[in-house]
Amino acid sequence: MSEDLHTRFRQAVDRVNSYTKPLPADFLLKLYAYYRIANKDYSHPGSKKPLINAFKANALIQARNVTPEGAMQAYIDLVQRELPKE
Repeated sequence: MSEDLHTRFRQAVDRVNSYTKPLPADFLLKLYAYYRIANKDYSHPGSKKPLINAFKANALIQARNVTPEGAMQAYIDLVQRELPKE
């Protein structure tokens, strides 16, 4: 994987983490799935609420054919396209 891709991915993650306004749930679920795949974290969602686990699992299933590199790029693209500038 290219170092440039890793750098841009970390910058996108930092941008999301520092964003202070509420974000739509569907946007956050997509980010969640791409982040987990990009980091090769295939463990089960760990929420104490079954409904939240179901939504997270569904997001992971929808992105199951994405490679870690593809997930990084998809995360970056989604943040650039959808996250408002503060």
